[in-house]
Amino acid sequence: MNQLNVNLPELPYAVSEAMNRLRINIKFCGKNTRKILLTSCQPNEGKSTISSYLWKMLAEAGKVVDGFPTVLVDVDLRKSVMKTRFQMDYDDDTTMGLNHYLSGMAEYEDVVYSTNIPNGYMVPCTQLLENPSALLEDVRFKELLNTLSENYRFVIIDSPPLGSVADGALIASLCDGAVLVVRAGTTPRTLIKQSLYEIQQSGCKLLGTVLNRADVKGRAYGKYGYGKYGYGYGYGYGYEPKDKKNSSDSAATDKNSTGK
Repeated sequence: MNQLNVNLPELPYAVSEAMNRLRINIKFCGKNTRKILLTSCQPNEGKSTISSYLWKMLAEAGKVVDGFPTVLVDVDLRKSVMKTRFQMDYDDDTTMGLNHYLSGMAEYEDVVYSTNIPNGYMVPCTQLLENPSALLEDVRFKELLNTLSENYRFVIIDSPPLGSVADGALIASLCDGAVLVVRAGTTPRTLIKQSLYEIQQSGCKLLGTVLNRADVKGRAYGKYGYGKYGYGYGYGYGYEPKDKKNSSDSAATDKNSTGK
């Protein structure tokens, strides 16, 4: 099996604790909840950052507790940020990824990579696609997710925003549960309701919501200053964010595991 080296910066204490609560809540969702979708209503809400660290924490905890591995699947085929997020160094033209598998140019064993994260594996997107919807509807994608769920305790799936393209709802229909990431003070309520409706209509169970970039100044954890932590990124291929300024994917605050 080929290996990808990934590099995720250490989280400030309070953010790490919030992510750890999310990890624990995910584990409480039951042994049959294996394929877990991380999505958002719109771009720049932080779902890729949360996907990355949730994957890392589940993998590391699994190594210690039960030995079960976790795999991250990058299905944001229109505008993936994982290569820059993980600071991965690979050749875009020769490294096989999910895009090659869906196109029939590679097989399962060609696109699943071990990483330097203990117990952490990854299916990357190595080339962007302008219109991947038809490929995601193909039976090969469903077969890939099912095979991964047989070999890994958790399959963390990073998808495009629900409110931007139809890909997110399509992917949700193949998953056991979904976590919706909402940016505090920014995401319109109508868009949140629409995203929750789309998840429900897909037949995917809502596991909960994550309130990201919440203002926690004045609370006990505010002294750690994690509001300074963040990344900036944007989307393309027909779903450019309304606010093109760099965003900070900090302060991931887990609401609960009930979806309220």
